[in-house]
Amino acid sequence: MIDYIKGEITELNPTYAVLETAGVGYFVNITLQTYSALSQTASAKLYVYEAIREDAHLLYGFLQPTERQVFLLLISVSGIGPNTARMIMSTYSVAELQHLISTENVAGISAIKGIGSKTAQRLIVDLKDKILKIQVDAAGVALQPAVSGGANREEALAALVMLGFAANVSQKAVDAILKVQPDIKVELLIKTALKNIR
Repeated sequence: MIDYIKGEITELNPTYAVLETAGVGYFVNITLQTYSALSQTASAKLYVYEAIREDAHLLYGFLQPTERQVFLLLISVSGIGPNTARMIMSTYSVAELQHLISTENVAGISAIKGIGSKTAQRLIVDLKDKILKIQVDAAGVALQPAVSGGANREEALAALVMLGFAANVSQKAVDAILKVQPDIKVELLIKTALKNIR
């Protein structure tokens, strides 16, 4: 079991990072929060969860062990796999998730793609006591300033399509946000789109 990978970031995308260490490049699936932080650095240490299947060996990386703990809690819930857990953690921070679950906010949780009201209720029942035990830093991760509207739009669309959304649906959501907030940061653009797509 790999606990963490530390190395140079050779490729970075809102949904994954490639970390090179000892001449090997590791493709690591990441959340938007992790992407925001990695945008500001050339190297990183990511705490890893390995998802080993018959057809694939996937790595999911997190900046803090607490984020990995939350991810593990999420995938322990029936009906939530690694990609859905990553979607949840890309939509909400750990602190926001703790608040949604502790206040039994079914509507807020079921607003995430792939989470219906039954799954949201199950998530609340299964994790209400467990998730509050995880300590969260008071300070959030600072978002990286935007590059440009056009580049942000393309990057956001690519990320949404990789997360499983249809291109035309993603385009409508992103364009609607950019009309109102043309200078929005790419991380926030993707996060807002995730909350708006139904």
